[in-house]
Amino acid sequence: VLFASRKSIKEKARLRLREFDVGDKFSHLPLPKASVLLPLMVREGQLHLLLTVRSMQLRRSPGEVCFPGGKCEATDKDEIDTALREAKEEVGLQPDKVEVICRLVPGIDKMNHLVTPVVGFIEDTFQAIPNPDEVSNVFVMPLEYFVKPLNYKTLPYKTSSGYLSWMHCFTYDDHEHKMSFKIWGLTAHFAVLLALVIFGKRPTFEVDYDLDNLLSSSENKFMDLYASLYERKKSNL
Repeated sequence: VLFASRKSIKEKARLRLREFDVGDKFSHLPLPKASVLLPLMVREGQLHLLLTVRSMQLRRSPGEVCFPGGKCEATDKDEIDTALREAKEEVGLQPDKVEVICRLVPGIDKMNHLVTPVVGFIEDTFQAIPNPDEVSNVFVMPLEYFVKPLNYKTLPYKTSSGYLSWMHCFTYDDHEHKMSFKIWGLTAHFAVLLALVIFGKRPTFEVDYDLDNLLSSSENKFMDLYASLYERKKSNL
């Protein structure tokens, strides 16, 4: 029974995710490229998401929660390659142990990289081997937390193009590690989008998507962000 329900949970998620696969639709945009892997697994009859905590030795965003990922390298064929290579380097996840499902609408990080989220299934038995230079911790949490959080707030921030917006900020108490993790910024943005896509239900907090047209509204929102960045680049010339 467990195996059957695990299969059906995965199958339902796969079907939803494939509807939202943007492929390489945004790959032509002239921004430096980066990718992250959103590793999904089924645990105790529920979808869970694996996240990492950045090492305190890193120059950029030390100690922050993120997905395995990083900048594109010349040898990477595409965004999927980048995400899989980085996940192997950071947590010892072998590329052949990931069932890649889709690429979701990208985001733009504070360094103005085009960041593509690659969604894939991994085994719930996966034991991470964190690379201490890059990762100080690895944890797993229910995906549903990103539509029904226990501890949530919004943080105001200025986008790279200078207009004021707000970002999701989740605090998750992990009983396994006896620690609290704060998930915010682009990581929270991708996790929320993933949860909205898979569960197809209204979250308990405000999101600025049209939930009846989630794909087109997430694409439009991204293109607005990209256009505002492009305008700023032009005005700086």
